[in-house]
Amino acid sequence: MLYNSCQEIDNFLNYLLFTVSTAFYEFINFGKNNEKKKEEDKKSKDIIILIKNMHKWYGDFHVLKNINISVKKKERIVICGPSGSGKSTLIRCINSLEEHQRGDIIVDGIKLTNDLKNIEQIRTEVGMVFQHFNLFPHLTILENLTLGQIWARKTPRKEADEIAMYFLEKVHIAEHAPKFPGQLSGGQQQRVAIARSLCMKPNVMLFDEPTSALDPEMVKEVLDVMISLARDGMTMIVVSHEMGFAKSVAHRVLFMDDGEILEQNTPENFFENPQNERTKLFLSQILD
Repeated sequence: MLYNSCQEIDNFLNYLLFTVSTAFYEFINFGKNNEKKKEEDKKSKDIIILIKNMHKWYGDFHVLKNINISVKKKERIVICGPSGSGKSTLIRCINSLEEHQRGDIIVDGIKLTNDLKNIEQIRTEVGMVFQHFNLFPHLTILENLTLGQIWARKTPRKEADEIAMYFLEKVHIAEHAPKFPGQLSGGQQQRVAIARSLCMKPNVMLFDEPTSALDPEMVKEVLDVMISLARDGMTMIVVSHEMGFAKSVAHRVLFMDDGEILEQNTPENFFENPQNERTKLFLSQILD
């Protein structure tokens, strides 16, 4: 009888120890999982552009293949690669200037779909500067900057003028506000194009080879404006062969070829220790 009582007490104590140990273990894991979830949520909130398993075709031509990119707020990414590798097509897909056929593109929490309201919403978040300036030749510089504000954002004209002059000052070209695009140099027109995008107050700026159509002496003035934007914390994705800009400004450099991202790394590792043989060949040709 005494033995049975002791055995029962022993079993009860073992059960109690097991229960307490399990509860303590679960409590510790809950804390760890909770911290992990908070960290994941923070990382998710930091991401402003997310591209997952994205593909694009032109007819039978597979131009973009399984593109996966995440871009954090204030991050600056330079995309380089040979002509025809899909660089420009990729960034044009981000604001639906080109339509992708498979995968997801999410900008600041908004998933890109075929819905026009959805596309318009994303385009208010994303500014774009093209190889060619795309300014209206019959409008003054000031009018080029106020047109989008007045029509797309319904900004009153006086306020639109003030915003336009602020950004013309920022790109060091305010004195040309009353002139027409044809009266400006290529570098000046590209700076106007940058100011026009900034007037829409985007959260992200896309640059599609912004210096490729410029004379060499005009390249620096445009790059200086882009460097200034980088210092101000603008999130930027830049398609460019300006490797000096990539080295000094980018957080990451992506290399594309044949519609795929073959390599991505910090500028230091990308230029000093490329991993992919195709990247090595490209750099040997462009840096020599």
